[in-house]
Amino acid sequence: MAHDPNGGLAGWDFEGWHTGGDTECWKRLGSHVVTLHDDERGDITGTRFAVWAPNAQAVHVNADFNWWTGDAMHRIENTGVWVLFVEGIGDGTLYKYNILGADGQWHEKVDPMAVFAEQAPANSSIVYTSEYVWSDADWMTKRAKVVPTEAPMSIYEVHLGAWRKGKTYLELADELVEYVTWQGFTHVELMPVTEHPFIPSWGYQVTNYFAPQSRLGRPDDFRHLVDRLHQAGIGVILDWVPGHFPKDEWALGRFDGTALYEHADPRQGEHRDWGTYIFNYGRNEVKSFLVSNALYWVTDFHIDALRVDAVASMLYLDYSREDGEWVPNIYGGNENLEAIDFLKYVNLHLYERVPGVVMIAEESTSFGGVSKPVFMGGLGFGFKWNMGWMNDSLRYLSLDPAYRQYHHHEMTFAMVYAYSENFVLPISHDEVVHGKGAMINKIPQDAWRQFATLRAFYSYMWSFPGKQLLFMGCEFGQRTEFNESSSLEWWVSDLWGHHGLQRMVKDLNEVYVAHPALWELDADPAGFRWINADDAGHNTYSWLRFDRAGQKIAIVVNFSADPHHAYRIGLTDVGRWTEIFNSDAGIYDGSNAHGNLGQIHAWSEEFNGLPASANVAVPPLGAVMFRFDPEVAEISSAADEAPEA
Repeated sequence: MAHDPNGGLAGWDFEGWHTGGDTECWKRLGSHVVTLHDDERGDITGTRFAVWAPNAQAVHVNADFNWWTGDAMHRIENTGVWVLFVEGIGDGTLYKYNILGADGQWHEKVDPMAVFAEQAPANSSIVYTSEYVWSDADWMTKRAKVVPTEAPMSIYEVHLGAWRKGKTYLELADELVEYVTWQGFTHVELMPVTEHPFIPSWGYQVTNYFAPQSRLGRPDDFRHLVDRLHQAGIGVILDWVPGHFPKDEWALGRFDGTALYEHADPRQGEHRDWGTYIFNYGRNEVKSFLVSNALYWVTDFHIDALRVDAVASMLYLDYSREDGEWVPNIYGGNENLEAIDFLKYVNLHLYERVPGVVMIAEESTSFGGVSKPVFMGGLGFGFKWNMGWMNDSLRYLSLDPAYRQYHHHEMTFAMVYAYSENFVLPISHDEVVHGKGAMINKIPQDAWRQFATLRAFYSYMWSFPGKQLLFMGCEFGQRTEFNESSSLEWWVSDLWGHHGLQRMVKDLNEVYVAHPALWELDADPAGFRWINADDAGHNTYSWLRFDRAGQKIAIVVNFSADPHHAYRIGLTDVGRWTEIFNSDAGIYDGSNAHGNLGQIHAWSEEFNGLPASANVAVPPLGAVMFRFDPEVAEISSAADEAPEA
């Protein structure tokens, strides 16, 4: 045993931890291989263990080096922190904390700050030191200069364990990167990779907040996956779950025999829907734990964005509760003031600390200012998922085309509030599970109409204001619901309809990235204008997108089963508009029968409140896009005349 059994921590006061201001708690708490100097023996290397258990009567380290019999830890006075330095042990050591709680019972717990853990059903924490050398400096430099609302963001949501079942982080660093690059998505969003023992929770019931799941490899293997994605020019979004945690007896719950990380009162501290505990956001040490955890992922793993799960459940004290089952705030309201304060704090801190980071909220209510800066009274997120758009769109798609005219404005309503937040348009895993059916099966009628409708819908989605997110398998129309226990049905992507849809999503991404009008002014009303939002009789929508440099894109989407051979639309400019996309093209397994021969010509006659007009061929259940090309706009008397009837 070294002369200093506290491993160099004895002189620390942990003031930041106790005031909520410790944003790097994983560097002090947890297990760390350290070298200490002893006056008699010189430098001594070993592992320092440190854990916060303020109400414990005693704490032991149970580990493989002591045959799980336990070595007593020492309390650092006035900190609630217990510490032990054990010389001669290092990386790979398996350990747990055995805590004699305030309740008089011994509780064997995993380390809340462990950065590596055993695969379930084993759950020991593992001493681990990263040796990873990053190679994504170019990406990180460019990221710091990007304004996310004015940049392209086409997100591919992935469950790493089921994208291709059995693949490791290292294998995914080749295969996933190759596929996402080919498909042209700008970002991947990873469902939680934090360690979780229950696979069907998809990672949303986290037991080790600082440890990537070890089923797929070691922490540095996950770093390698992120690094490879960055080198390929692909951003990485990670699902983060600060809203609740599971009740596994060996995890965070009742950690030192008391409600340490959670509220003791079940009206405040438990989610009955999910069978989980709720963090006590009013406790400073919990704030330090969570804000440190957020910073850990974006600094130590170079994560570009955190998508915060279930924000609505954090904002409201009466979330999914009946009268009498919740405790009002100090003003008698239902807002969780402590959670609101925490969200503002973590968002403000990360944006100030990490250049280019993005925080995204999954928030399903009309809570105001989710994506407004904290200094303007908002929560400080960069983006919010548009759940209203998603629900309206899927309800519309489920209708037979004959009935869509009666629900026409379910597809336009999102523009009423489009600029109230910075939105992501999500078709996520939640929409293809629990009996909701796969995307392709939400659409009525035969396979041809299903695929055509889905191609039209994705075209609508990619060209509508807001960034877009698509869950894995939806890009090729998998017909079965998401199942975490099996791989995606990749074999169907070679079949008619499926392959065409997959190819179309690839081309949509290419068109999207290549045309700033489709993304630069997503958060600015100057970037959008309806051409005709009211043509319910034809189930057709048309609009224009603009960028700051003057690029103009016209989009027409037909959700009826009838082709429109000469569909008249208003346009901003006389001259040639080049067709840049047609969802009915033969390479997408469309009919290839309703094109515009590559272009349309607008003449000088007002229509739809715009100074020019053009006739457009719009395929059934299809979408077309046109780019105005001013350099070839032949403004002559011939081009300025309306076509003959």
